[in-house]
Amino acid sequence: MIRKATLLAVLSAVLLAPMAAAAPSTAAAIVSRQSFAVTITSITPDIPKNLTDVIKFTGTVRNDTGVPQSGLRVRLRYTPQRFTDRALMAAYQTDQNVATLPRTPSSNSAMDIEPLAPGQTARWEFTATPVQMGLREFGVYPIAVDVSQHLVSLAAQRTYLTYAPATVPKPPRNKLAIALPVIDQPHRATDVDPAPGANGEALFVDDKLSQSITGKGRLADVAAIARSAPTSVTWFIEPSLLDDLDAMTRNYRVRKKDGAERKPANAEAGQWLTTMRTSLASSPVVAVPYADPDVAALAHQGLDDLTNRAIQLGGQKAKALLGRDVKTTVNWPASGLLDPDALDLLSVSDDKVDRVLLNSTNLPPEPPVTFTPDAATTLDSVNGPVTALVADPELSRLFEPAGSTSVLLSTQRFIAETAMIAAEPGQTRPRSLVVAPSRRWDPNPTLVTSLMKTANRLPWLELTTLESIKPSKASVPRAGLTYTDEDRKEELSAKYLEPVKDVALNAQLTALITTTRTQSSFEAAVLRLTSSAWRNSTRMGRSVTNRVSTAVTERMAKVEIVEARPDRPKTLAGSNGVVPISVRNSLGAPIALYIDVKSNNPNLLRVDFEQEEPLSIGVGQSGTVQVPMTAMSGTSGDTTVTVQLRTADGKAYGKPQRLTIRTTGYTGVASVIVGAALTVMLAAVVTRVVRRRSERKSARAARNRESETV
Repeated sequence: MIRKATLLAVLSAVLLAPMAAAAPSTAAAIVSRQSFAVTITSITPDIPKNLTDVIKFTGTVRNDTGVPQSGLRVRLRYTPQRFTDRALMAAYQTDQNVATLPRTPSSNSAMDIEPLAPGQTARWEFTATPVQMGLREFGVYPIAVDVSQHLVSLAAQRTYLTYAPATVPKPPRNKLAIALPVIDQPHRATDVDPAPGANGEALFVDDKLSQSITGKGRLADVAAIARSAPTSVTWFIEPSLLDDLDAMTRNYRVRKKDGAERKPANAEAGQWLTTMRTSLASSPVVAVPYADPDVAALAHQGLDDLTNRAIQLGGQKAKALLGRDVKTTVNWPASGLLDPDALDLLSVSDDKVDRVLLNSTNLPPEPPVTFTPDAATTLDSVNGPVTALVADPELSRLFEPAGSTSVLLSTQRFIAETAMIAAEPGQTRPRSLVVAPSRRWDPNPTLVTSLMKTANRLPWLELTTLESIKPSKASVPRAGLTYTDEDRKEELSAKYLEPVKDVALNAQLTALITTTRTQSSFEAAVLRLTSSAWRNSTRMGRSVTNRVSTAVTERMAKVEIVEARPDRPKTLAGSNGVVPISVRNSLGAPIALYIDVKSNNPNLLRVDFEQEEPLSIGVGQSGTVQVPMTAMSGTSGDTTVTVQLRTADGKAYGKPQRLTIRTTGYTGVASVIVGAALTVMLAAVVTRVVRRRSERKSARAARNRESETV
């Protein structure tokens, strides 16, 4: 029976081998069905330099089929043909067809594996020298290890080996700048909880930061990388993240469905901030605009001013919370994509952004090239030239590989990619390269640290700061900013930003109406609404917008027109008179405003009022203006006037309010009656005066007669 099973297995292998060669999908199905895991755990040295260097390859093979397996063999597979370009390297890595694996030159590169029970792992090891492998020239060579059963390859692991013989001329030493982001999403709506009894504590919409900065949290991993990163690494730090963490170092509150839960001061938040301050003390730091706004969307939806304020506030917050100077003239836009409108908006900001870090799809070479282009080029903006730095997509992806790619394989790939760039035909002078993983990456600290250490020791690389990368003679022509319709669809939409515009306007009014005219206390809150983080979470963004809108509306309502009896009309006695209009200030700051009053029916009532000086009202006080009004002759009844509060620069504050004015319309009769009454009153007065004088004369004459008698 055993012999029959073996014979059937051999026949199956003979029949299936041609099918595997002709049909990659069939081979992939076999691998999937058999389910073996092959892992390469070490390659030492990772860069052999001499023909006689002994290269050791070690690893494991695991039986994941669920049933016992025997007749297994592991093979080291390679070829002396080096890769000629990076495109072939990429194709080799993504190819899952076991039939296209490199050939195995000798029997010394194979070893049998003892039968494996389900889930059991066996170790393997191979050694070889560059001479034995046929390696002769500087370059990158394909390496693979596969497991086979009865001549059928079942699973494999692919990687690269870079051979750098010391006897050949050294390749050009290319400059490599690494940009690492520390960017999150906003976690607050307003800065503090406006609820009674909140004592001015910060109010968070979630408590995700407390999880992210501890244990294996994303931001904890970023801090771990910062502790060991070379000082040449450029860090892009989003200041609202620092702001949120700083707020967590004191008692804070987290919104819940039934209110808000009070949280004690978070010691880990303070420790994380301290770690970043210490670790980045000697490294270049760029402050991302506050809350990481979607600059392209703001440019397209008419919210230009918010970008400028985000840059300014970002610089101020980062400088204060990191205790050092930071750059604000460098911008790394959402997804690394800009269009000319967004570029112009950045260039005319007060800080005059003169350098941008972009995705390779945003600025492709024109015409296309077969080699790796220099990272730096120059763009024209409305405010002059702007340096554009284009991140290398493959090198950047290696800093955050998808799936469970091992540190070893990523490091081997990094070595191979950078060596291949140095070996590309036609390179006569050093080029510049930029690494920039995605802006909200979730890094593996061990991997990133390994890659940075590797980059620092490779003879064909020179680590440098991002600022040192400048356009040079090695720069290639580029097509200009390429921004597609799909890119535009990824922006925050006009529908999303429309209510944000209203909130921004009203928030500004709460500052403009004060006598100090300082920046709005809602400035940071409004900027959080524009965060590019809401591109993938518009529901959350809208929820935060609604909360900020409610807080702004409540604050605006603290300056209001007050009426003793708002349900009763004000009566204008006679043809003209004045109507008092009062405003109460509960804002918590002195205000200065204008009151604009207009008649809704000038044929019945004319308003003769123009305020020359603003009405100043102290904290907790009310102010009143007397508004002259004239009723048109022969008219009577009720009419309305519209009262609108305005800031010193004429902006409408709050909603207009309608007041009812009642006019009598009997102005002529009233005059006659008043005149007659005055005549009667005058006659009575005269009569009284004459009578009193007559009485005084009579009294005087009587006294005189009495005196004469005596």
